[in-house]
Amino acid sequence: MAKVELKNVTKKFGGVTAVDNLSLTVEDKEFMCILGPSGCGKTTTLRMTAGLETPTSGLIYIGDEVVNDMTASERDIAMVFQFYALYPGMTVYENLAFPLKAQKLSKAEINRIVKETAERLNISQILQRKPHQITAGQAQRVALGRAVVRKPRVYLLDEPLTNLDARLRAQMRVELKRLQREWEQTTIYVTHDQLEAIAMADRIVIMDRGVLQQCDTPEGVYDRPTNRFVAGFVGSPPMNFVDASLVEADGRLLADCGPFKTDLSQFKSIMGERRSGEIVLGVRPEDIRITKKGIESDSFPVEVEAVEPIGDETIYDVAAEEIRLRALTGMRLGIQAGGEAWLTLDKNKLHVFDRGTEKSLV
Repeated sequence: MAKVELKNVTKKFGGVTAVDNLSLTVEDKEFMCILGPSGCGKTTTLRMTAGLETPTSGLIYIGDEVVNDMTASERDIAMVFQFYALYPGMTVYENLAFPLKAQKLSKAEINRIVKETAERLNISQILQRKPHQITAGQAQRVALGRAVVRKPRVYLLDEPLTNLDARLRAQMRVELKRLQREWEQTTIYVTHDQLEAIAMADRIVIMDRGVLQQCDTPEGVYDRPTNRFVAGFVGSPPMNFVDASLVEADGRLLADCGPFKTDLSQFKSIMGERRSGEIVLGVRPEDIRITKKGIESDSFPVEVEAVEPIGDETIYDVAAEEIRLRALTGMRLGIQAGGEAWLTLDKNKLHVFDRGTEKSLV
């Protein structure tokens, strides 16, 4: 077990900067997810930590050691890839035993460790099968088992659930988190799936174009995004964004969105002397109340363009002149597409971003 630390790490491929001056600490026994869109630098970060890529600059520590000049095998890490890469000619037992044989353990010790690991991963019944004879979920467990049998200092997982169906993916999320807590291993998990990251991580690192955007708890990145990118990337359906202007009227601070105004007076102390300027107002779909009639003084009318039932919830796509918004509710309102509805924004759940820098102002 060990802490992992990256200090000012940059990786360039020719003229392309894949990772840009990344500093990050993964604490001992922590489960950290690196989240971001394709090409954001998350897999390159994982590969540099594993020793499969060499940083252009910066230092990587595992424990108290600088590992930049160590090979992957010398770093005492285990990596599980998106494609499980099991040895096709070997049985499941032999796949699990392979890394233990490399450590020159006795046959009795290898047998004990393999059987114990298989039992914990619920794959004891398939030990004599070969990879083509097992399911995708079982193959994922075997790949994980092969990584953990030799008890490395750090686990590195690169989108290991991508090839599983939705039901199995949800099941394996729970299993992976349970096993990580049970084994108390430092784990870095790369994914583009925000649901995986929010469900599993102790902390989430969000990257975009090689740059760290935010590192925080799942609650932190959802409730307190540091910029517009994070706010829009985390959340499903994604956050609504509306261009607005700050104005003062009758002692109140308002966001003038054109067809409606929203009171931001509750943020006066946070925003300091800022009383004007171009902003972006952010509001999550679940923080919008939709009704058939206006219920409060700051409710405003919209045209309902589409209604999307999703089980026990419904998404309403609405328009206020040129502004499009999505509202999410668990209530069955009987509002139909083509009709009129009224929206009320939850004042305590609004987000405000500078339009130029896109950084959060509140």
